[in-house]
Amino acid sequence: MSAPLVSIITPSFNQAAFLEQTIRSVLEQTYPQIEYMVVDGGSTDGSREIIEKYADRLAWWVSEKDAGQADGINKGLRRAQGEIVAWLNSDDYYLPAAVGQAVEVFRHHPQAGLVFSDVESVDGEGNRFNIMRFGEWGLTDLMAFRIISQPGVFMRRSVLEQAGYLDPNYHYLLDHHLWLRMAVIAPLHYARGARWAAARFHPAAKNVAQAAGFGNEALRLAAWMESDPRFKEHLPSVQRRMWAGAYRLDAFYRLDAGDRRAALAAYAQAFRYHPPTVLRDWRRLLYALLSPLGLEGLRQAYLRRRSRRFQQRGH
Repeated sequence: MSAPLVSIITPSFNQAAFLEQTIRSVLEQTYPQIEYMVVDGGSTDGSREIIEKYADRLAWWVSEKDAGQADGINKGLRRAQGEIVAWLNSDDYYLPAAVGQAVEVFRHHPQAGLVFSDVESVDGEGNRFNIMRFGEWGLTDLMAFRIISQPGVFMRRSVLEQAGYLDPNYHYLLDHHLWLRMAVIAPLHYARGARWAAARFHPAAKNVAQAAGFGNEALRLAAWMESDPRFKEHLPSVQRRMWAGAYRLDAFYRLDAGDRRAALAAYAQAFRYHPPTVLRDWRRLLYALLSPLGLEGLRQAYLRRRSRRFQQRGH
């Protein structure tokens, strides 16, 4: 059986500090059939020169102004010819043999529309400080805002095209919005024990620099699912967990942004819908409740734990 073509797109904008590692992590994969494209949004920090250095090994690249991350990724997805597709942001990177392992998972699970693995969390210098571990989640888990780390996801192109590409109206949870639309069409498969990518957390990363925006989009997504007929049959079993998950995500990021009062209000809303969802965050909730008392030891313990266990988009 011939190896299926895998198309990978890297969107980039002014990430020269990390871009070369990202590109090399794709080009150094041992899997033989990779179509790699880099879509740069018109960077002015030397990114273009890095892309040109590897241009002869790319299937296609461009450096031009775009309408944002979704637009850049969609440019690549529309050109993709691979049976399997993925995108890898320019501050993340693949671990060795990731692509070949993902192809094998698809081979063993031909009904899967999307496969995903655990993902390492690394800091700006590439030091690993956490492993984001997931589970055998399906559509209703995604509806309840079980968040999958995007760098560890590979998609079947036929299912992606049925679902449609990324919606440019979403800027923070655009990937989760896509996973939901794909999960309505075909099942997900979790590659237990696998680790395919590293997600980088640094001060300029969107999940750090613009943390408060994630919660607002979570609430938008919950309202969208409630009104979209594709999710109607699943709502009775998951609706309260769905809203609790959206408010929990809002609380998670508001607390990281330093807005304790707003975080507590969001946690209260989540508790009203589904208390067990909130109790998953009991340490963070305790910190939010007690920090005004000036308990510096508690604050330092929380910050140490957060530095070890901070997870992308509130998982």
